[in-house]
Amino acid sequence: MQPGYPGQDPYGQQPNHPTAQPHDPYAQPPQAPQYGQQPTSGQPYGQPTSGQPYGQDPYAQQQQPYGAAPQYPAAGYPAGPGQGQGQNNTMGLVGMIVGIASIVLGLCCPLLGVPAGIVGIVLGVMGQKKVQAGEASNPGQAKAALICGGVGVVVGIISAIAGAAINMGNFGS
Repeated sequence: MQPGYPGQDPYGQQPNHPTAQPHDPYAQPPQAPQYGQQPTSGQPYGQPTSGQPYGQDPYAQQQQPYGAAPQYPAAGYPAGPGQGQGQNNTMGLVGMIVGIASIVLGLCCPLLGVPAGIVGIVLGVMGQKKVQAGEASNPGQAKAALICGGVGVVVGIISAIAGAAINMGNFGS
């Protein structure tokens, strides 16, 4: 026992009093009183007695019946890509990828860079025709295919000329 706290064990156990009832460790714990609980009036446990489910305000406006879709006001924004404007421009996308690859190939292997640039230009033109016909929705990729393909062809030609000039000097000696 601690000094200053007579009658209480430091480990939380009460001392044995002659008037205390013996505690059965195997008995069920006593039921705690249910303070603040409303009378159930025949309702199952956890159900409100007012007839309204939890979370609903009895004074709120009547909601739409089940199955009806909520009505939202139109935002007034135009439809985005793929929403009523046709499908995406696959020709423009592939052309842009080939055009970018033609720039890299034009620097290291002009024999592959020039034909890849030409393919990028052709796919870019086909992508722009699809955009004008309304079958595609992204004209920027078709334009990027044209530009990258053209740059790839020019870089490939310059690289081929520079390579030939460097090698011409080696043939003369």
